[in-house]
This record gives sequence, C-alpha cells and structure tokens, in this order.
Amino acid sequence: MKSLHKVAFFIRDVDESRRHAATVAICFVEQGYVIDDEDYDLAVAVGGDGTFLSMVESSNFDEDVIYVGINVGTLGFLQEIKMEELNSFLDDLKTGNYKIDEIGIQETVVTHKTGVSRFFSLNEIVVRAADLKLTKANIYIDGDKLESLVSDGLIVATSTGSTAHNLSYGGSIVFDTFSCLQVTPMAPINSSVYMSLQNSLIVSPDKTIKIVPFENDDLIITIDGKNQPYDEVTSIETRLAQRKISRLRSDHHSFTQKVKLESRSIGKK
Repeated sequence: MKSLHKVAFFIRDVDESRRHAATVAICFVEQGYVIDDEDYDLAVAVGGDGTFLSMVESSNFDEDVIYVGINVGTLGFLQEIKMEELNSFLDDLKTGNYKIDEIGIQETVVTHKTGVSRFFSLNEIVVRAADLKLTKANIYIDGDKLESLVSDGLIVATSTGSTAHNLSYGGSIVFDTFSCLQVTPMAPINSSVYMSLQNSLIVSPDKTIKIVPFENDDLIITIDGKNQPYDEVTSIETRLAQRKISRLRSDHHSFTQKVKLESRSIGKK
C-alpha cells in the first residue's frame, strides 16, 4: 500500500466549499499530513463532481497521485466521502483500511483548421455542430464504418462518465473499473433518408473511435463540461489512454449502492 504523507486540496470557489475545506485541512494537519500544493501524493477535491474533474485536469491526470473526493452538497458519483464521514475516513487512511482503484481515462486528438489538438478527459467528450443545428458525421471503429450519424450531437463517454451526460441520453451505466468507451447519439434522426444508431454502443478498450464530419465541420467539443470550439474539423479520434489514474476508496465503497441512491435521487426530482 502506497504511503501517503503530502496532500493538496482542490476547492470549489464558493463560500460553503471554502469553509468545509478549511475544516478538512485542519483535520488532515492534526493527523500529521503535510499540505503541499506542488509536490503531493494525495489530491483531495472538496466540492462536487465538477471539482473532482477540475482537480484531475489541473494535475494533468497524474499517474503518481492518488485522487479522492469529499462531497459538499448533493450526491456525487466522483465524490466518495461525505463530510460527516471525515473522521472515520482519516482513521481508515491511518490504518490502511482503504483500496485503490485504477480508472481509465480518454485521450482525444482533433485535427482542424489551425492544426492538431490533443487532450485527456475523465468523463466524456460531446460533439455538436457549432451552430447547434444537426450534427452530421461518419463514425468509424478501428477503420470500419459504423454509421453516418445525423443527430443533435454525439457523446463518447468513459466508464466513469457513463453516469454523467451519457446517462441523460439513454446510455448504459458501466462500472467505472471496467475500462471501455461508449458511443451515445443525442436525439438521432431515424427516417427513410437517415438511419442513425438509436442506442448506445459499448466499445472495447483496444478500439479507436473516429468521427469525420461530412457537413457543418465547425464544431463545439465539450470536454468534461468545458466547451471548446474548433473550425473546419477534419477528424476526431478518441480512445482509452495507455495510462490510468488511481482513485482512493473506502473498503465499504459500493458502486451498486451509489447507482441505487442516485436513481432514487433522480426519481424525487
């Protein structure tokens, strides 16, 4: 088990999260941890799922760092620890009563008017026409054409991202320790002219998904919730990266129970 001594905190920029983060930091220091924003082996997000995503991105998806989230607010899939569980969590850290899960991340290459852009994501990419009209693109998997998609857009999600934007468009829920990508159309057109895929497709981790627009090649690509416009896109290639990140979890963590609780939460809205 990796020894954890230096910790960095990533905080949502709102008063409530800052107050909670101050409490969390004091508790860590009292347990003998050193706060170090530059050289750390444990990264802690205090906030919601967006804070966790920002943390992983800002640390460049570091393979040598252990990531964990402390949830402030409503249920979050990425935030493992509740504030009221903080003391027991710190006890578990001290005794080594936790587990480390390796989680797959997504690597995407966009070829466009001004060059080539490469980036990583933890949840997903969402591809849409820049004018928000229909997105029209040919979809290939390892060079084999899957379809000519005509829809409001296209989501390519990781297993971690299966419970995010992907789920709201009817995609499947996937255990986040099962590395794969999932192709999910957004409101696909299905008519005598266009026969688009109506369901999500789960793709094995060794495959590359290629998206080639045949109309409206000015696109907005949303990367873990952040919009990035690209002009005259020639192709988008996305795959699971060779490296993974490590997530710290308590021994009693249950993805099944997390899904069950989230389903109940959605049902009440």
